[in-house]
Amino acid sequence: MTHQSALGHLDTNTLREIARVICGDDHLYYRKGYEIEHFLKRAGWKHVTEYDNEYRRDWTLTQLTERQDDPAELEKILLRLADPLEYLDEPEQLPTVIAAVNTFLIHEGYRLENPGGRPRIVSCDPALAYPGQHAPTELKAVMSDIIDDPDMARLLQRRLDEARTCYANGAHVAAIIMLGSLLEGVLLTTVLKRNPSLMGSKTAANASLQFLIDTCRDAGWIDADVDRYAHVLRDYRNFVHPHKEIREAHTPDSDTLNVAWQVVNAALNDLAALQQRRET
Repeated sequence: MTHQSALGHLDTNTLREIARVICGDDHLYYRKGYEIEHFLKRAGWKHVTEYDNEYRRDWTLTQLTERQDDPAELEKILLRLADPLEYLDEPEQLPTVIAAVNTFLIHEGYRLENPGGRPRIVSCDPALAYPGQHAPTELKAVMSDIIDDPDMARLLQRRLDEARTCYANGAHVAAIIMLGSLLEGVLLTTVLKRNPSLMGSKTAANASLQFLIDTCRDAGWIDADVDRYAHVLRDYRNFVHPHKEIREAHTPDSDTLNVAWQVVNAALNDLAALQQRRET
């Protein structure tokens, strides 16, 4: 049975960028010329031309261009770039490579992902290729910089990753709900660690997101602008209840999601800065 590729025809400029990533230029995972030949074979290519010591990127681009009309062959290359087996000696390179690929692949309407170590290509909205317009507040810390409990940090990081997946695939409501859940978990964990007496009669089970936002604002842990828009996110997070969305007569779109994303990034950046101040 012939494999039906998730890709369509890729532009020549996209092939140039793929060649750059394969070669490992610009501080990516570096491959020597003969290693590039072996990479193509590991990706599943048959009848790979022997590397002839010409410029690595020119040679690699030639190989890709020769198969430009065979999306299934190019898909093999992209999937191999996202395969953990390629980076056993430098596993920290994997997310960097995937991010580098997505900066240009998204213009074609695709995104490279690696959920659970299983590489895949998904379709996405090319409009998400302009993060400067959609999410100017970038996350400056990882979850472990904010949350000391390693189990909770991993759980919340997974929710952040799932929100990114929803974002990339245009699942606006799902992403907003996930971001609201993430914000609630981060704020609750922060209050319980920093000053549990602020909970008063509340418990972890009945502390609402509104209460947590107000508490962290009053404690000076998040800025006033984060507080204001966090309540907007809280309201949209309640769209997890379908009747809430029906009553509002409004379906969140990409603009709504971008606001939510900025709120969460700003809150996490504030809390990371708080943690850093306490450690210095």
